[in-house]
Amino acid sequence: MAGNGGGRVKRLPAELRQPLFWTGVGLYLLALAQKRGGPLLHLSWWPTALNGQLTDVLTLPLELTLLLWWMRRYYFRQPRFVLPTSWIVSAWLFTAIWFEGIWPRFDARATADPLDVLAYALGGLIFWRWLNRPAPTDPNQTQP
Repeated sequence: MAGNGGGRVKRLPAELRQPLFWTGVGLYLLALAQKRGGPLLHLSWWPTALNGQLTDVLTLPLELTLLLWWMRRYYFRQPRFVLPTSWIVSAWLFTAIWFEGIWPRFDARATADPLDVLAYALGGLIFWRWLNRPAPTDPNQTQP
């Protein structure tokens, strides 16, 4: 077969091959489209209750997965590296304090919501439990 030798397509890193990560990306984009997309992107079956907290639940898993990928590839250069629990808790605290404590004081459109703090915490737990795993040693293997 022509072209199979040197032009191999590089696979995504293990962190970015996670089905849970891509499900989160899709849901996040869908929720944003429902919030800001206007009538052309409005889905009548989309529960409006999801718009309030879904993006908040998905924020930390998506951000921390990208951070994990970056730390493994460019900082520690260790595919087995996982984010320490203290870093996950710190990310939750920073996000909660910034978006629910500080930002609403400077932007009239932003509102502090204690449920958002719980949503961020749930997102941190999702990342800690299912996404913060060492990369497999076999590059063709997917993570459990």
